[in-house]
Amino acid sequence: MKIPTTLKHKPVIVSENYENVDGRNAYHSDTKGLSLGLAQWNDRGKLDISAKVWRFTGEKWSRQSEELPLYRVIDLAILTCRAVLHFREAYRYEKLYDPQNPVIDRVALQGDAMTVSVCTDNPMIDGDIKLFQQVLNKDDELIGERLSRLSRLLKEMGY
Repeated sequence: MKIPTTLKHKPVIVSENYENVDGRNAYHSDTKGLSLGLAQWNDRGKLDISAKVWRFTGEKWSRQSEELPLYRVIDLAILTCRAVLHFREAYRYEKLYDPQNPVIDRVALQGDAMTVSVCTDNPMIDGDIKLFQQVLNKDDELIGERLSRLSRLLKEMGY
């Protein structure tokens, strides 16, 4: 299925078969494609590149399709990596985190830091964090394959 090119987001680089590799939903996903292109929120004279996740309901392109600035995509990758790293050692904590210090890390970015922490405002956090860990464990092969590929690409790029 071809990604629309007549909408406000203007695709430049695309993966139009993403549904075939969409993790546990592979071959049965409503996420049909990913694209990097000109952001839909561009104002005159101001251009941004964004990533977009394209979802299709079977009848029309979904409003749940998402467009993200490229730096935010990378921030999500950083957040994911930090979470995976935390859960490798989370067994050391009775609740899979330290309730007295729920901050996992502060990742330095642009002169400040992105705080990564367990959401203790969630009243169901003790149960939800266990479910989160179960899903991470179940999807370990899917996530690990992608992280390995990302690592190789970053090294190839000189990072």
